[in-house]
Amino acid sequence: MIKLMYITNNPTIAEIADSAGVDRVFIDLEVVGKAERQGGMDTVQSHHSISDIPIVKQKLRNSELLVRSNPIYNDSKNEINKIVTSGADIIMLPFFKTAEEVTHFVDYVGGRARTILLFETKESVDCIDEILAIDGIDEYYIGLNDLHLSYGLDFMFQLLADGTVDNIVTKFKATGKPYGFGGIAKLGGGLLPAEHVIAEHYRLGSTIGILSRSFCNCDKVSDKNIILSLFDDGVSEIRTLEYNLANQSAEFFEENHKFVINAVNDIVRIIRSKK
Repeated sequence: MIKLMYITNNPTIAEIADSAGVDRVFIDLEVVGKAERQGGMDTVQSHHSISDIPIVKQKLRNSELLVRSNPIYNDSKNEINKIVTSGADIIMLPFFKTAEEVTHFVDYVGGRARTILLFETKESVDCIDEILAIDGIDEYYIGLNDLHLSYGLDFMFQLLADGTVDNIVTKFKATGKPYGFGGIAKLGGGLLPAEHVIAEHYRLGSTIGILSRSFCNCDKVSDKNIILSLFDDGVSEIRTLEYNLANQSAEFFEENHKFVINAVNDIVRIIRSKK
């Protein structure tokens, strides 16, 4: 099954996600450079802090706590040390471009927490072999939003349709370590329907996925009982779909991939027509 992650620093939401079967609650500290590169886009800009880590951690009974740090900058050593000592189970490094940055990250963590790299720059993909040779990384993830911007594309799932994700995943597979990509909406939701995205996870051997804002937008829904229902039903629906996908043939996944390519091309045409 896919390890499902949900981004929140709200202890109540974290507790609901934990009880609903979300595998990882995700605190997002990344602010360095993010607003500039995603300016004007309808993307999530989190305002989380290190002080959120122990508060959220104490609410978790089954889920792990993942924390995304800032990209490597002049205070990264101090920041990562605080993340570790505050109780993070897993630390994610975003928006790196060189193997040197990854080496610094590994050194700063020092084996005190598990680590995951977020590939979301063209430069990181260009030197992927060098990066994957570095010891001390436990998992890999492809951030489709920033990566599609890095390539100058119109829609993040173009990377799934044009073979870029397949090529990167081939590299990941050779390491024998877990990996994932992109975001997962509520079933029936998303410009590219979530059912087809999840089938692509299975085709590619991905075992990690972030639940997107459209899975449950807690900025727009405040009633605790409604949020609880959205999480319980949404996770249950995903798990039922996964049970069915586990028994599908290779031909099924190839047909789904063809659907994804055609659907993405249609979406891109619409996006370009509106520019």
